[in-house]
Amino acid sequence: MKLAIIAITRNGAQLGAQLQAASPQAELFVLERFAAAAGTTATPFTGELKALVKRLWGHYQGFAFIMATGIVVRSVVSLLAGKDRDPAVVVLDEAGRFAVSLLAGHLGGANRLAIELAAASGGTPVITTATDVNGLTAWDDAARQVGLRVEPLAHIKNLNSLLLEGGRIALVDRRGRVAPIFANTPGVEVHATFAAALQSGTAGLVFVTHRLLPDLDRRPYLLALRPPDLAVGIGCNRGTSAEEIEAAVVSELGRAFLAFASVGRLASVQEKADEVGLLEFATRHALPLEFFPAAELNAVVAPSPTSLHALVAVGARGVCEPAAILAAGGGTLLITKKKCGNVTIAVAERGD
Repeated sequence: MKLAIIAITRNGAQLGAQLQAASPQAELFVLERFAAAAGTTATPFTGELKALVKRLWGHYQGFAFIMATGIVVRSVVSLLAGKDRDPAVVVLDEAGRFAVSLLAGHLGGANRLAIELAAASGGTPVITTATDVNGLTAWDDAARQVGLRVEPLAHIKNLNSLLLEGGRIALVDRRGRVAPIFANTPGVEVHATFAAALQSGTAGLVFVTHRLLPDLDRRPYLLALRPPDLAVGIGCNRGTSAEEIEAAVVSELGRAFLAFASVGRLASVQEKADEVGLLEFATRHALPLEFFPAAELNAVVAPSPTSLHALVAVGARGVCEPAAILAAGGGTLLITKKKCGNVTIAVAERGD
């Protein structure tokens, strides 16, 4: 985790240096007049704490504040965007006695961070989420552990409440991504198929799948955990907007009953590395975008015939299908080449 440690007192600066030494990806920011107490690895800052936090917010996966909790709350409250987007926030007292998981305990990993920081300071982690207090793994924490996305996020509280109550929950997880985590959890029943789960009479349903689930938003006790196992290959004419690319991707995924939340990466030909609309689309959704040389695309056996347009324009017999296959590590095509206006797309599933 890329971590920002922030201290505003002399003792806090010394503790910050101790935490930084135990956290390889940590950067330490110390109020300038106490920077000497933290050593040469600290970055001094002047001015208001709020201004520093605002500047750093969005660039770090976690924050460790060595100061009073009230100061932290007032510094971050205006920056909060949602439990699926906020970074982990942990607060420590300057003596290192306690590490409090304040924000994004499960999805952001603050609970785990609090445990790690407490171990480094010799203190006690303070975790208040109900599932953790009762020795249970919450659904959103399990999703974070194995890299799944939660959809819709609003349903988490319902399924976690069922865990706490010992209610029956049917889990369908064909590749065993989270099933081992819940192997000994009372009330969680693993089923082989969606149909079997739906007929089980359980109070809740959790499906690990990249498939669209009908009426998902309107079924408060149904939760989808999305593996980011779809690779979308994209070809487009020069100057195609991000909006047109997004509309094409969303439309074709919907036609194939695939969830956009399971898109894990995008890919295209090397000649599109400066395509503004494509870059903007990837950035908008925080998706990695990979570019392959034409020769590498031409080495892939794809089902669609050679595109004379692509061959003349970029030297590749095809773009979207071979790009999707390569980005999926040689995975299976789920959507063959589809043309939507100025965009062509194909989708492949990673095999891992």
